[in-house]
Amino acid sequence: MKFYKYQGTGNDFVVVDDRANSFPISQEYIAHLCHRRFGIGADGLMLLQNAEGYDFRMIYFNSDGTEGSMCGNGGRCLVRFAHDLGIIGEQTTFIAVDGEHEAKVSADKISLKMIDVSEIDQQADYDFMNTGSPHYVTYTDDLEHYDVYGSGKAIRYGEPFGSKGGTNVNFVEVKGENALAVRTYERGVEDETYACGTGVTACALSANLRLGFDNYVDIKVMGGQLRIEFEKTENGYQNIYLIGPAVRVFEGEIA
Repeated sequence: MKFYKYQGTGNDFVVVDDRANSFPISQEYIAHLCHRRFGIGADGLMLLQNAEGYDFRMIYFNSDGTEGSMCGNGGRCLVRFAHDLGIIGEQTTFIAVDGEHEAKVSADKISLKMIDVSEIDQQADYDFMNTGSPHYVTYTDDLEHYDVYGSGKAIRYGEPFGSKGGTNVNFVEVKGENALAVRTYERGVEDETYACGTGVTACALSANLRLGFDNYVDIKVMGGQLRIEFEKTENGYQNIYLIGPAVRVFEGEIA
């Protein structure tokens, strides 16, 4: 089986062209491929499949082998993969688990349109919303030394989220005008990742809501730099774009 390895700001994925629907889907096998000691190593695995009425279908699996909710950086990497294969040109429309997505391709970045967001649960010390995946957003003054793993795991499995399938957890530090730094604990990976696309999207909308940030936010993650652009409406947010690099790392074959 031929596979490809892609990364977007350090969020890395095993990618397979599965237009023939021949990939042997099993949780154990996918977890093995994503294992960083005994497999290829990745935050997740994606299949590119045919989809009537769309350029392709995105199927995403977490690194533990379970089928996941939407992955923003994964989506950007799969768009780059489709472009590398010659399936798409500079624009595309594809379908994922959370619905239809559009994207634009350039030499150094992929701009991925995310779903509209209309419901945000704003509490005293956190915001919670679904940007394709559920995200908890809270703020700190010392992100560099924050216990992302310990605190993230406690929130992810704690109430009220633990009984509802858990949540991804984002820790945010304000770095200036329209600028944030973000670290994320991801469910399914069950650890901190170098970046999370749906997570930084949630952080940008939270910063607009709490801090009055404009219709774009530049966000530093462990793996690099991302930008979120959005429009605020009476009912929430629309025309939300996750923008950043997506790069092929290597390709290979596995028995």
